[in-house]
Amino acid sequence: MKILLTNDDGFFAPGIKTLYKVLATENRYSLYVIAPERQRSAVGRSITLHKPLFVTKHDLADNMIGYTVNGTPTDCVKIAIQGDFLPAKPDIIISGINAGPNLGTDVFYSGTVSAAMEGGLLGIPSLAVSVACHDCEDYLPSAKYIDSLLKKYSQIFQENLVLNINLPDLKMGEWKGTTVTKLGKSMYENTFERRQTPLGKEYYWFSGNQIIDTEEGTDQKAVIDGFISVTPLQSDLTEYNKIKELEKYIK
Repeated sequence: MKILLTNDDGFFAPGIKTLYKVLATENRYSLYVIAPERQRSAVGRSITLHKPLFVTKHDLADNMIGYTVNGTPTDCVKIAIQGDFLPAKPDIIISGINAGPNLGTDVFYSGTVSAAMEGGLLGIPSLAVSVACHDCEDYLPSAKYIDSLLKKYSQIFQENLVLNINLPDLKMGEWKGTTVTKLGKSMYENTFERRQTPLGKEYYWFSGNQIIDTEEGTDQKAVIDGFISVTPLQSDLTEYNKIKELEKYIK
């Protein structure tokens, strides 16, 4: 199996390095790594236009060889697949392991999820993998889970499949199980704090608190309860139930 690894935390982030190390252990996979050269969280589906993309090769410890791109996670997937950059088309794309969950409405902003969605658009089954901690100390349990998922359920990885996987910040064996979920409807109470630079120029600092959706069956509820959440995603945002109604008024 040929696997493309990417993320939005950057090529040098511990999550992607741990995932690479685990997947490379038994030489079962052909691994390609193309990731942003720096932290690119919350860039969504953005791509780079009107400026060059630079691709730089890196050779790290644990025999991890890969490339950085001075662009977004979506740029990384596009140049890997459409730029004829890889020696062969990957069988699957894995975006992560992300530091911090991508639950509910997070998927609209997440660079991690966006990279996986781009893979799905290009006809390649893709996984977005996140762990519910922002200062993660150990990515190994999550990486081993993904390895086991690839071994056990390879038959589900069909064209266009995109799975958003969120793992609680627990050790291997402490999870209560894996459950298939829907996206929660959580929102954020955002604040824009007005500040000034030392030179007196006004700027705003964005922050906020998430309002957790505890509805049964949602990704957020599952992770809160200690379950691994697996949510199938699609790129088609059409609200089909509204088409007939709108056609009554719009001719």
